[in-house]
Amino acid sequence: MTSKYYYLVAGLPELSLEDNKLSYTVADFKTEFYPFLTAGDRKLFDLFYLQYDNANVLAMLRQQEALLDKRGCFTGEQLEEAIATLKEADTLPDTILPSYLSKFIYDYFHTESADNQILLEDKLAGLYYAYAMKCSNRFVAQWYDFNLTVNNILVALTARKYKLPVAAAVVGDTPICQALKTSTVRDFGLSGELDYFDALVKISETSNLMEKERKVDQMRWKWMEEASFFNYFTVERLYVFLLQIEMIERWISLDKEKGNQMFRQLIASLKEEVKIPAEFR
Repeated sequence: MTSKYYYLVAGLPELSLEDNKLSYTVADFKTEFYPFLTAGDRKLFDLFYLQYDNANVLAMLRQQEALLDKRGCFTGEQLEEAIATLKEADTLPDTILPSYLSKFIYDYFHTESADNQILLEDKLAGLYYAYAMKCSNRFVAQWYDFNLTVNNILVALTARKYKLPVAAAVVGDTPICQALKTSTVRDFGLSGELDYFDALVKISETSNLMEKERKVDQMRWKWMEEASFFNYFTVERLYVFLLQIEMIERWISLDKEKGNQMFRQLIASLKEEVKIPAEFR
């Protein structure tokens, strides 16, 4: 039976992507809402916060001198201990980490990469999305599937525009991922399968990166509102609230120069992190 959170949902403020102030932050949500959630529902929200553990693990594996993001599910000490255990293990052991993250760390130390073109971030993202899409909650699983698809289509369209290898830029192994990696037709054979494909093509043609990001977030906002429309006082409504405050929080922190920097980094990573055929150099 689905848990109902009448009091929590009734007290949620109305949010808009245009908001420039927040009464809650992503960090606040865990502090203020977790105590009222069932153990099963907390695991759903842990999926969201694992994105910060992913970033922390990547930083620790690279031995970067950087402060770890405290919004993750695990402390720096816990991650350090798990990494040490996985590094010394002869076979993949059980750890306190979710299975996808343990596998990523273990493979980092024990497996020769079959494809050096794939970025560590992309390998981990592929494992993370596959893990999240197996979630038992239909809305949460579909949210991660939708985001993976949107991100991959935009990356594939950008790679094609700059005559870069598409397959190396696509993350994951879903049927849509495979279509993006292998199809040579203009729409990757997806326009009839995804009702938002044409909208993404138009968004990809937006030259201003900040405007493009805004349009993508508007699409995400609309999707989550429609997908959770009939979830009035359930965990799905709380999940939407967390996703929305994350989105607003990110926009509050962005400015024009950061947007330009994001664009430069995107193109640089596409050019530098894949092997570009000589005719494209």
